[in-house]
Amino acid sequence: MSGYASFAQFYPYYLSEHGHRLCRRMHFIGSSLVIAIVLLAALSAQWRWLWLVPLAGYGFAWLGHYVYEKNRPATFKHPLYSLLGDWVMYGQMLRGKLSF
Repeated sequence: MSGYASFAQFYPYYLSEHGHRLCRRMHFIGSSLVIAIVLLAALSAQWRWLWLVPLAGYGFAWLGHYVYEKNRPATFKHPLYSLLGDWVMYGQMLRGKLSF
């Protein structure tokens, strides 16, 4: 159990863990690479590239946390809500609703 009754309750906490602009940028880079890798693998039918997905996604995000936020990623305590939070935050950055 995550300690949160819903994602709506979790998301404000998630955003508070991503207050540093450069951390959000690292998340954005990692998520963009995940999309690019999945598209590359699907379009080329070279599924072996998919092993890079967690490396790109988590690698950039965790680097942002350890270097800029100086905190431990929420993934370790709230893995599913954190994954959803990554993509909600990504969408908000794409739409200009959250700075990066």
